[in-house]
Amino acid sequence: MERYWEIVQVAIEAVFANRARSILTALGIIFGVAAVIAMMAIGNGARQEILEQMKLVGVNNIIVSARYEPSKTQSSDQETDSKEVKKQYSPGLSMKDVESIRAIIPTVERVSPEVTYETSMINGGVRLQAKLNGVTPDFFAVFNLSLQDGNMFNEQQLEEGSPVCIIGPTIKTKFFALENPIGKHIKCGNIWLKVIGVIENRMVSDKSTEDLGITDFNNNIYAPIHTVLLRFKDRAQINASSLTGGESTVIFSGNSIMSFGSSGGSDDEANYHQLDKIVVQLYDSEKLNETTKVLNQLLKRRHMGVDDFQITVPELLLKQEQRTKDIFNIVLGAIAGISLLVGGIGIMNIMLASVMERIREIGVRRSVGASRNDIIFQFLAEATMISISGGLLGILLGVIMARVIMESTEILTIVSAWSIILSFGVSASVGIVFGYLPARKAADQDPVTSLRHD
Repeated sequence: MERYWEIVQVAIEAVFANRARSILTALGIIFGVAAVIAMMAIGNGARQEILEQMKLVGVNNIIVSARYEPSKTQSSDQETDSKEVKKQYSPGLSMKDVESIRAIIPTVERVSPEVTYETSMINGGVRLQAKLNGVTPDFFAVFNLSLQDGNMFNEQQLEEGSPVCIIGPTIKTKFFALENPIGKHIKCGNIWLKVIGVIENRMVSDKSTEDLGITDFNNNIYAPIHTVLLRFKDRAQINASSLTGGESTVIFSGNSIMSFGSSGGSDDEANYHQLDKIVVQLYDSEKLNETTKVLNQLLKRRHMGVDDFQITVPELLLKQEQRTKDIFNIVLGAIAGISLLVGGIGIMNIMLASVMERIREIGVRRSVGASRNDIIFQFLAEATMISISGGLLGILLGVIMARVIMESTEILTIVSAWSIILSFGVSASVGIVFGYLPARKAADQDPVTSLRHD
């Protein structure tokens, strides 16, 4: 061991004696390792985002969204008349669709209807624009939402349309920052709702909101769906009044009186759907494709053949997105691997040049008793030291690059221990493999000829 330690010391002296050449030799390894770590960090971040999105949309879900054409001013009465003749009647997405899905499709575990209205929230002189969502308890189960405080809607509140609500953490912060909101009242439009619960904070990215139709859970108020339809607004009732000429309709519900009037051709009037969305959750993800086809046929039949709804399967979209990102990461990883290979070739070239420059040194060492294995070990130690030091610097640079990418582009990057171990192991292996040929060439030099080399 003492003999090998002396050889290692000689190798260290040789590396430091040619610092500039050693650094240039290590650059290929440094950037190769850094590229591998950064690319794998991007891949891990993308995979984590996909998993988080899967949690947001829930597993085994099918989303049915309402689709309609906003009303537009026509250039002539003839164009309006011709469009009215061609337009077919459809009741739109409604609670009856929800009942039919539950009763007819056996693979369905939960059905979550949802209706959303943009309205003003008022409490204690504070006014805020937010969304009032009419939902059922299945909504919270489908999207894996739990309560931070308070209770869920009970059956009596659901059936009677009681004026109660569950608020998001953002609403709590803005309206009830210094007090417990449970039992307090908040005004939504023209109705007062009693707060009975607060959901836990759930972060949702803008991309998830746009691509997958996920609601921003934190900034909304959730009331029983019958409460919203009875006390706030029911587009099915507005649609019925529009058929009679658009005059106001007054509906009596218990002790409350609700008045609905025509909106004069607004987009809200054009939206004849009672519900904005229906989320269908299945028992088994393997039944997604078959159930989607059955669901599409069922809704088309109920909507008189009118294609006024859109069916989205988030899990399939996310799996396709994951596959695309995996392919992209494989390509980037291959490019990074090639840079490691190029770095190894650079080590071999420099070490070969070093052998030619140090032929006399090799002859001297052989003449004083060094064996062929000693010479091989010396040059192999030099190459390995360069590759290991380059690998360590590459790890540091790769971690910094991953951090810079996340801060500058808002792309999530996760540096894993596995990526560090893999890249460092490859860099050390590259030094050994590509350093062996120059070491072998040095050991094969004839001692006598080497001593005469000038």
